[in-house]
Amino acid sequence: MECEICGKELPENNPIRAKIEGSIMIVCKECSKLGKIQKAPPKPKFVKQNNQSKRKNTTQKNRPYSRSKEPTEELIEDFSHEIRKARESKNWSREDLGRKINERVSVITRIETGKMTPDNKLTKKLEKALDIKLLEKIDNVDLNQFINTTSGERTLGNVMKIKKK
Repeated sequence: MECEICGKELPENNPIRAKIEGSIMIVCKECSKLGKIQKAPPKPKFVKQNNQSKRKNTTQKNRPYSRSKEPTEELIEDFSHEIRKARESKNWSREDLGRKINERVSVITRIETGKMTPDNKLTKKLEKALDIKLLEKIDNVDLNQFINTTSGERTLGNVMKIKKK
């Protein structure tokens, strides 16, 4: 190891740290007089590595995809229209609905205009307050029935149901 100012060779076992013009540097004894000698940073007392957590993370990454983690419910397509219709049928303003579900009026406005999609927690709040159903069950689909006979492969076009307006 060398002094960061003059380049002299430093003893490996006891380098000197000095603050010189705002920078902490490792310097020799002579160059340390140019600044203020600093204490060595304290070593951490307890450094415990949890081997179990390391093993756990790697096994989770290597696990195959599980269908049990798939969502079973999905937000309906015209949720913004349904929320507005239910709110107006109860003669509530956006401010009233916001107070009932403890959300800001701007959030209600963005949801009703379709600029924002509510998360599951907010969707449940809206369903309860407005007495409507915004989540619909998703059916498990056997993808093997959609195998294209010409190429023998599944494609997105074979599986997707296109709704026409």
